[in-house]
Amino acid sequence: MKYVLVTGGVVSGLGKGVTASSIGLILKACGLRVTSIKIDPYLNTDAGTMSPFEHGEVYVLDDGGEVDLDLGNYERFLDIKLTRENNITTGKIYQSVIDKERRGDYLGTTVQVVPHITDAIQEWIERVALIPVDGKEGPADVCVIELGGTIGDIESMPFIEALGQFSYRVGAGNFCLIHVSLVPVLNVVGEQKTKPTQHSVRGLRSLGLTPNILACRSTTELDVNVKEKLSRFCHVQLENIITLYDVPNIWHVPLLLQGQKAHEAILKALNLKSDGLKPDLREWTSRADLCDKLHEPVRIAMVGKYTGLTDSYLSVLKALLHASVAFHRKLCINWVPSSDLEDATAKEVIYVLKSFIIFLYTVSQNLSEIFALQNPEAYKSAWNLLKGADGVLVPGGFGDRGVEGKILAAKHARENKIPYFGICLGMQIAVIEYTRSVLGLQDANSTEFDPDTQNPCVIFMPEGSKTHMGGTMRLGSRRTHFQSTSSTSCKLYGSKSFIDERHRHRYEVNPDMVQQLEDAGLSFTGKDESGDRMEIIELPSHPFFIGVQFHPEYKSRPGKPSALFLGFIAAACGQLDTLLKKGATKTCRMSNGTSAIKTHLYENATKLANGPLDGIYCNGNGYMFE
Repeated sequence: MKYVLVTGGVVSGLGKGVTASSIGLILKACGLRVTSIKIDPYLNTDAGTMSPFEHGEVYVLDDGGEVDLDLGNYERFLDIKLTRENNITTGKIYQSVIDKERRGDYLGTTVQVVPHITDAIQEWIERVALIPVDGKEGPADVCVIELGGTIGDIESMPFIEALGQFSYRVGAGNFCLIHVSLVPVLNVVGEQKTKPTQHSVRGLRSLGLTPNILACRSTTELDVNVKEKLSRFCHVQLENIITLYDVPNIWHVPLLLQGQKAHEAILKALNLKSDGLKPDLREWTSRADLCDKLHEPVRIAMVGKYTGLTDSYLSVLKALLHASVAFHRKLCINWVPSSDLEDATAKEVIYVLKSFIIFLYTVSQNLSEIFALQNPEAYKSAWNLLKGADGVLVPGGFGDRGVEGKILAAKHARENKIPYFGICLGMQIAVIEYTRSVLGLQDANSTEFDPDTQNPCVIFMPEGSKTHMGGTMRLGSRRTHFQSTSSTSCKLYGSKSFIDERHRHRYEVNPDMVQQLEDAGLSFTGKDESGDRMEIIELPSHPFFIGVQFHPEYKSRPGKPSALFLGFIAAACGQLDTLLKKGATKTCRMSNGTSAIKTHLYENATKLANGPLDGIYCNGNGYMFE
């Protein structure tokens, strides 16, 4: 097994995750099998209980693991399926060591960071690296490891020590260290400064790790004299200093690595012969170039409460992008804070109340949200953004803040025939809105928001835990059975009888109210194996009104857009009927001149990747569709 370690220095947020993903992609394009591991030095066991404002989205794997969003980047770039074990945290390591100590595995030895914690880290890496993640048998050829945080963080020290020991143990020819660092440009002098990177590398070397390759983040390509200076002071060969300068979209990052022959440096460090191992990134290149050239917009209103941090909805954004590129449309997001849509935001506040709120604000910074509630301009702006969108998407979420605004967004989309896509909570609020507006049950609600509601249309799952939050939701890949082959969602998935999608929720539609809702025109077109859990809702009378309890965004890939996101973007572009008709029966002409009949829409749609639905299009797989 060969190992590539990616570390970061100077500041956080340099893009280590994208760099690690790009390294994995370029090695995979060379014909190697690649797996990935993310190390997060925080004490949490997993990312499941962390606020999106604190850490970005929680990414969910097939096995139900709630992990760091960087694992989503790995899965999307490499088209693999990782496990919860591929995300190592300090909490997991310490818990495993303490469990061993309690069992008496250490036979009375004093348990210490060295060697017990460091050994546990190394054992975890070696064990997980052998797990196949690409659908093939046997271990991968290369494991790309990303160490979160920055060099010098106190939380990272046990991992740095463990990885230093690990690199020595596996040998130089089996270990390659890539250090991602910042080379800032000061506006005052306009010069690229190397000192931060020098200090970062010096700190790394003092901890027992020497970088083979420097990946320097900068606004522009590094000057030759800057590279020479870094080579001299950081003891890294000149040809092994790579510039990761700003690019229009992250799909260009693997191309930057390829253009600077980073793969050759990595293969050399790993004692892998580079002869014949040339990365084939033609399809990836065409997709990246296409994304830059798109100009005709498709405008999607993203209605949520975490709109201040786009990483909170990272997978949803990527899934929208995958589908938009497939339709040759430029994705434009209207960020709509759901609380700004509520009536309370529109009302002016009397002077006394304002003064009281200001007083509360000075007492506690946490009450700043209260001060922002009354803002007529924000109300007007939010509604203008919502009304100006081609489609409305309400993503998943927790808590009651902004829920009424989401309900109003669903109502606006339903009544005005605007394409609507609700994910998890977005489906639940659509059910609440329909129950209130169509059934006339004005107090209908979820027990999450109103435990005493007389008409609970969304309820807590019977098997859910009310005492523990972490890992107690309905998590991971679960099966959904379609109830009708004529439903839009079923057609979008290629008229399959069932699908497997990833879940993350602890509330569900109340099965006791399903019949009432169906009698009123709301269709539950997807259910679980038992038939008691509602997985998909649709409004047959609407151009596109679909809500799903699962999270289809987690399985969307570049070139393989999620079926439902593809349908949503098609509807927003006014091409849903064309998409569904073209998916009925198609003749696919292979590049060798032979032909085959494709009867499933999803099989066709996922292969289009770089072409629109009208006309002829093709991709790197050799398919052409008419």
